Amino acid sequence: MSQDSATATEAARKLTGRRRREVVAVLLFSGGPIFESSIPLSVFGIDRQDAGVPRYRLLVCGGEEGPLRTTGGLELTAPYGLEAISRAGTVVVPAWRSITSPPPAEALDALRRAHEEGARIVGLCTGAFVLAAAGLLDGRPATTHWMYAPTLAKRYPSVHVDPRELFVDDGDVLTSAGTAAGIDLCLHIVRTDHGTEAAGALARRLVVPPRRSGGQERYLDRSLPEEIGSDPLAEVVAWALEHLHEQFDVETLAARAYMSRRTFDRRFRSLTGSAPLQWLITQRVLQAQRLLETSDYSVDEVAGRCGFRSPVALRGHFRRQLGSSPAAYRAAYRARRPQGGMVESTATVIDTVVPIQGSPSGRRSPAVSVAASGGSSEHSLPGPDAYAPGRPALPGQRSAP
Repeated sequence: MSQDSATATEAARKLTGRRRREVVAVLLFSGGPIFESSIPLSVFGIDRQDAGVPRYRLLVCGGEEGPLRTTGGLELTAPYGLEAISRAGTVVVPAWRSITSPPPAEALDALRRAHEEGARIVGLCTGAFVLAAAGLLDGRPATTHWMYAPTLAKRYPSVHVDPRELFVDDGDVLTSAGTAAGIDLCLHIVRTDHGTEAAGALARRLVVPPRRSGGQERYLDRSLPEEIGSDPLAEVVAWALEHLHEQFDVETLAARAYMSRRTFDRRFRSLTGSAPLQWLITQRVLQAQRLLETSDYSVDEVAGRCGFRSPVALRGHFRRQLGSSPAAYRAAYRARRPQGGMVESTATVIDTVVPIQGSPSGRRSPAVSVAASGGSSEHSLPGPDAYAPGRPALPGQRSAP
């Protein structure tokens, strides 16, 4: 926690003008999903001092002229405009309505000015696209919902996008993955500002664990950005996904695309934001996860059915990506699903702290594992079993490096 505290102290020292550390501005736009928008409002806008949670002052700011329309046709009126951001020590962008449209220039100017004056800038889920459009992620590590990470990497090549992380803390700029990961990042901010006890008290009130180890790998699916659908590489990608049980390498894919390996690597990365070898390995590991969860194949058989040249290769890649062995992953997965598909009650989460696994040192914060499925307006919170206490974390939930 010392590194987090030092970061918070440094951020507080840099605040200029009328900005105050305890003031949090949430920037809302028309078309934003209401769930994502409500997360920072709930975390920072409700007085829970009776539970030991220090109070923040919340400023809900409209990033454009209202009324702001949101999920289900609801209309919202923000009590403040962009000018109120000048008082905030933290500015949160909970979501952006469309990853294909540019945010309002006035809002981007306000974010740049806030950052220049020492404010901490936070992008939840697709809010990362707003931070990137403002230039605040240039040369920095960042994350977003795994489904949109390739698009973020393609559109803003200077951003170091890592779709594996649940959230990334780069000091004065922070980003999170999909919906529920936004809760984790907000808890992390409270922990950074006021310590573990305050964050734990807030987590108990929200009925979520104060810390969750892991990343987004478990929730990645085999889909790729929509942009690839009309590209000649789409056929090669489809072939690869249909033949994961066969042993082939990137040279094979390049040959099917009638390209040199170098050209294929460049084209593939420009479309997906990922190197083709890493993408292929990830797809093989994901396929192994599915077989471990749904079949009784031995680990050796799973390796063969996922195109790995040996069980040793499967175990190595599996452990690097998910932090556990295939056998341990299967055992933990099945232990979490008793007969009949019933799961344990979440009620006892009140006083339970799930231990975080160790992680390599680095600038990024410990990740908090929360299921984030679907797009910015389609995410869902984890099922009840994800919060059931008293059991070890599912292998594959690793800390952010």
